[in-house]
Amino acid sequence: MNIQKILHYPQLDSVLMVEKFIYDYSGEFKKKSLWEKLPKKMMYQTFSVIIDYLLYSGKIAVDAEGKIGWIWDPEGTRAYMKKTNLRWDKNEK
Repeated sequence: MNIQKILHYPQLDSVLMVEKFIYDYSGEFKKKSLWEKLPKKMMYQTFSVIIDYLLYSGKIAVDAEGKIGWIWDPEGTRAYMKKTNLRWDKNEK
């Protein structure tokens, strides 16, 4: 994430709106198209801050075509972590 001076931090309702929109339309839009299709208008700079936050927190990812998809799945992760036949060893290569 680029550290830059942010003039306007997004409100929580704006972040939640963008999260829900990306979740509902995962993998369908690139960044600018997604911004244009939002149900409520916001400044592009504010939208960019939200996208940077969601990328940094691991909730979304951008594919090779530039389309944004929702990847956050804590329930699915918990289910896999409980499986005894699956293991992750940080020292394993």
